Amino acid sequence: MNITVIGSGYVGLVSGACFAEMGNRVTCVDIDPVKIKKLHQGIIPIFEPGLETMVLKNVKNKNLFFTTELLEALQNSEIAFIAVGTPMGDDGSADLQYVLAVAKSIGQSMQKRLIVVDKSTVPIGTADKVKATIQKELDARNSDLQFDVVSNPEFLKEGAAIADFMKPDRVVIGTDSDYATEKMKQLYHPFCMSRDRFISMDIRSAEMTKYAANAMLATKISFMNEIANICEKVGADANQVRIGIGSDQRIGYSFIYPGAGYGGSCFPKDVKALTKIAKENGYTAQLITAVEEVNNAQKLVIAQKIVKRFGEDLSGCTFGIWGLAFKPGTDDMREAPAIYVIKELVSRGAKIIAYDPKAIDEAKEHYLKGVQNIRYVDSKYDVLKDSDALVLLTEWKEFRSPDFEEIKTQLKTPVIFDGRNQFNTFNLEEKGFEYHQIGKIK
Repeated sequence: MNITVIGSGYVGLVSGACFAEMGNRVTCVDIDPVKIKKLHQGIIPIFEPGLETMVLKNVKNKNLFFTTELLEALQNSEIAFIAVGTPMGDDGSADLQYVLAVAKSIGQSMQKRLIVVDKSTVPIGTADKVKATIQKELDARNSDLQFDVVSNPEFLKEGAAIADFMKPDRVVIGTDSDYATEKMKQLYHPFCMSRDRFISMDIRSAEMTKYAANAMLATKISFMNEIANICEKVGADANQVRIGIGSDQRIGYSFIYPGAGYGGSCFPKDVKALTKIAKENGYTAQLITAVEEVNNAQKLVIAQKIVKRFGEDLSGCTFGIWGLAFKPGTDDMREAPAIYVIKELVSRGAKIIAYDPKAIDEAKEHYLKGVQNIRYVDSKYDVLKDSDALVLLTEWKEFRSPDFEEIKTQLKTPVIFDGRNQFNTFNLEEKGFEYHQIGKIK
């Protein structure tokens, strides 16, 4: 099929590359000429394992193209995906200005029957707004061109997006058109050949599915962190509790690891947006509101443990930080716990030495830009010299089994604050460490 993907960010680029991998002719469109120029040069704007290789391969095979010209891209396209950002507004709602701007451009540019697919995470009812926007532009052109609007939410995990797209747990399609359903089924057939993972439903239910999925996963994380905090009060071990409840098949082990809270581009934004959606429709989402509140507090738990150990005034203290990204396998720092922990420590006079395999540039240029008393280093052991304690905030693989003797030798004091409970099986107290984790008092 001939496909246009509008937006060459995380979702758009991954989707475009994976569709091209299956032999489709895909044109990715973006209004940013600099980004398009870099893509033509083989420079990928995001880090995602396997993405660069797939993009370069399909560009070479002439299955994947990049342009700033929507009109050109739509000339032969059967399906156009909208994959632009829906940033969180000041009131917590998803900002649809970019989605609707694309819809307007599609209405002005389309030359044949088109299936328009909302791939971005959008509030319930967005498809209606997209449809109305396109139709308005067609009416202005006195055009009777047919089109369908489809909801096709993405369920990609950063760090594993390629695998998620190529072998999806499910493909959710929301549509009121048999024609669109059949076309989307054909498009996704190569991804669902091992078993039927294609789920068709009405549009609003599909839009709701993405929010419900992310809110459910966020709820599991906040629930476990709440339990971890109670464990510390009563003398229980959250690591053992996790095993005890996870063995129940109705609960499972996924997303019940105690930690420093969730971050990223999806969970914080979507939880807040769903709360807003509920409020706009006359319902107070008490549980979902609590999920967000628990998570906001959890991001500072490690900082609070450090303050309790070293005092309210951290002047003269230096802390080595392992991990800046919100999760391993990505350079994404949006709403990362590291931002909150570092800013809190610095505000109390501390100095920071930080290392992350992929996110240092993001920290320097965006999320920690202008924050004083931070020094970035090129290896995990370089953070240790002159540091009073090591603080683990992102569970990158290279941090999982470190040389503890090296750590103890380099640190001024053998103290570790583990925001992901990665080291709880290493008997660090026996190795001479003072070890602080989530959900267990040492």
